[in-house]
Amino acid sequence: MRARNILLASGHRTPHEEVRAYRVLAQVSPASYLPLLARALQDLSYNPIARKPHPAALALCEEAVAAARAIGPAEPGRADVLYRALDSCQHELYNVGRRTEGFAMRAEMLAIGRAQAELSGDPRVDGLSIWAAGLSEEGRYAEAADALTEWVAAILPGGPGTADLTWSLLEWIATLDAAGRPAEALAAFETLVGIEAVEAARRSDAVACHLFSLIGYARMLDAHGQGERATAVRQEALASLTELAATHERRTWYGRLITYWTVLLSFSGADSERPLPGEPRPPSGRPLMRWSSDVRRRYFDSRIALREQVDALASGAAEEPDRHLAELVRLHRVLTVRSAVHWVRDYYNPLLKEQVTSLFDEGVVLARRLSEHHPADGTRALAEVLVDRSTFHLAEGDVVAALDDFREALSHLGEATD
Repeated sequence: MRARNILLASGHRTPHEEVRAYRVLAQVSPASYLPLLARALQDLSYNPIARKPHPAALALCEEAVAAARAIGPAEPGRADVLYRALDSCQHELYNVGRRTEGFAMRAEMLAIGRAQAELSGDPRVDGLSIWAAGLSEEGRYAEAADALTEWVAAILPGGPGTADLTWSLLEWIATLDAAGRPAEALAAFETLVGIEAVEAARRSDAVACHLFSLIGYARMLDAHGQGERATAVRQEALASLTELAATHERRTWYGRLITYWTVLLSFSGADSERPLPGEPRPPSGRPLMRWSSDVRRRYFDSRIALREQVDALASGAAEEPDRHLAELVRLHRVLTVRSAVHWVRDYYNPLLKEQVTSLFDEGVVLARRLSEHHPADGTRALAEVLVDRSTFHLAEGDVVAALDDFREALSHLGEATD
């Protein structure tokens, strides 16, 4: 009676009160109250006002999963309730480093998604994307690429307006490339470029995303020995960037574009990451906030050690540039990319922006030294970091500076700049 009174009383109920009431009532009428208990436990596990999890978030999510499992198999809606409970729980398991258990829950989510898709006839399988991300974090790129190929095939017919299409394409491209399937990755990239071109023709705020996709596409073409095609794509990017800069107007972009930029920036430098064997790594091509919490922490914490390595190498490069300068340029780029990705979490923070700006500028200075000391390798390295800085300028709204850097990069590559 007390539990029923809590729910029937007028006025605001706290999440704690709801959970206590549903715990009691679920024993009396499980069919009616177990789904409500599971949902209330998930709500209690995270405080949206404080934007942080409850101290007992994992225990609450595990209880939510247990409540969802206790719902009778014949009850309508059981699969949806269990799927949501598993999703909350796997997130908390990854957050505390219990990756194996979290991955098993993702597998169960995928099984639920497949069963529901079979019943509905909908080719979009819930759980497929997050399953692919888990595979990618473990370095199982071939399996992740297969999962994403299935997912993109299901959502691509919906066209640009389909939710998550752009992000799924970025993830698919990066994972195909990481899986050693360059022909498929390049074909997927061409699809993305085409979609972004259509969007750029429709909306002025989509032009920068189209530019980022062109620049990323050219880089991948170069990486796979298609230099002539890469040059043509860069010329297309130059024409678009020149047109954008013609107004001589600083533009204020928005969070989605900056996230888009860092996704392309991070996987363009994936070969420089060199993760340790068996160490979870960021899922290729996936936006920062869709990484597992423990991977995110490890990625950002690594910046401290990277900064120390860069500083140590700087001394060695000054004395023995033949031995250390090329590695200094490479490692500095890794630090710059990770710092840029970190900036996305708080891109309105002027201090973070200043730090990232300094890193891009330092990278260009180092690459110039390498180009002067060893032109054969250093000139291309200088072009690469100039393109990096060009895309940074574009992401933070300085189109004219972006064009200046891009033109200089093309000049070092021996390509037309007008």
